[in-house]
Amino acid sequence: MSDKTEHPPVPEAFAALGVRPSILRALAEAKFVTPSEIQALLIPRALAGVDILGQARTGTGKTAAFTIPILQRAEKGLSTQAIILVPTRELAVQVDTEIKRLAEFTPIRCVAVYGGQKIAAQMKFLKHHPEILVGTPGRVIDLLDRRIINFENIRFVVLDEVDRMLDIGFRDDIRNILSRVKGVSERQERHEGEDAQKSEEGSTKPAASAVGPSGHQTMFVSATLSDEIERLARRYMREPVEKLIAPGADEKPTVENVEQYYFSVQPWDKYRLLKMLLLRENPDLAIVFTRTKRGAEKVAKRLHADGIECREIHGNLAQNKRERVMKNFRGGKFDVLIATDLASRGIDVADISHIINYDLPEDPEAYVHRIGRTARMGAKGKAYSFVSKDQGDLLTKVEGLINMIIPPATVEGFEASPPPSDWTEQKPGELPQGPPKPIVNRFERAYGTLPAGATGATGTQAPIPLPPRTIGSKIPINRRHKRRR
Repeated sequence: MSDKTEHPPVPEAFAALGVRPSILRALAEAKFVTPSEIQALLIPRALAGVDILGQARTGTGKTAAFTIPILQRAEKGLSTQAIILVPTRELAVQVDTEIKRLAEFTPIRCVAVYGGQKIAAQMKFLKHHPEILVGTPGRVIDLLDRRIINFENIRFVVLDEVDRMLDIGFRDDIRNILSRVKGVSERQERHEGEDAQKSEEGSTKPAASAVGPSGHQTMFVSATLSDEIERLARRYMREPVEKLIAPGADEKPTVENVEQYYFSVQPWDKYRLLKMLLLRENPDLAIVFTRTKRGAEKVAKRLHADGIECREIHGNLAQNKRERVMKNFRGGKFDVLIATDLASRGIDVADISHIINYDLPEDPEAYVHRIGRTARMGAKGKAYSFVSKDQGDLLTKVEGLINMIIPPATVEGFEASPPPSDWTEQKPGELPQGPPKPIVNRFERAYGTLPAGATGATGTQAPIPLPPRTIGSKIPINRRHKRRR
């Protein structure tokens, strides 16, 4: 009898892309057989060392596409060769987990750094000088400012979810970080100079590159890539940049295996519809997206009260609790996760069967990332969106982005109800609608009554006695002054 451990067969399709045996073994253990479209496009070009803009639908393996070339080309023992920037803590954990899985049989180490954890705890791992660093912008800047890490050895720069990373909220932080990478700041200055020259001369012809190879490779990837984001991204990259688009990703960025529907529902009926939908669908795992943290808390509380096991995740939760919620969700300890957009780019759970947009997102691109949490790597899934009467234009924008018409759906037995008597339609930032609340006099607030002869909120005179006198008020004025003396 042979005592040799049997290993899964080597995925020959990945070997044909030029992937080395140690990584092929990890791919086999992870049950990778055939590369996805973005992996087949990106891996060979990344191994060649060119700068890449990659676009592919959510759930098609973009993380493995940029991780495999880094693991193969990284040099053992050289600290912080690769910096991978991500927009959320959850995505940092997800990317770190994927890298560790693919690096299992290589000497390359990875550490994730993000807010919500003490720097001292992360420094313990950084002392081992990992070759790859995954982090959120805020924590990376903090570590750079404290001189705990540096970019002297940088060979690879990755922006995952680049559309979010170069959005207004992150743009200054990204500029701060990338300006510390040798060669990037010079390219940024050159691009700004070219833009000024074009505006003066009215020319659209790109100027010749004034900066040679910078010694590092840049890879920016996302599911959506607008013209503005692409223009900004190229400022930090070395021309010629190869733009690699998985087939259909630019025409229809959502996965075809996701069945998408919408419900026309009034705001006061949304919770009742949600409850009936969950009972009808009985999902394996579902994520319900709300627009606000408070909304997530309220929906989770009502579902709990109605006997539906769920948890909430949003920015107000402490990091250790967020991690515990995600661990339990992956482990199937509860079936429904109520989340804000915090989770739309940081959840990689294979068995999510349903996405419910309890609140339709204001940004159509957020819709793409939300429903990308289901139907990952070839699985099937469903996505439902609740659309109120004043959100027709927003639904149209979503349909324009994903290049398809979303069909309406109904739940048997659900009927619209009239608005509650105390209902007021109010959007964030708007003044309350409906009859104005009566102005309450300060005496009414303090004592529930008005002095005799005063006019109250009803406009009538109220023959009400004066407020009761306090102990101090019973002392004559002259005696009170004498006491102070």
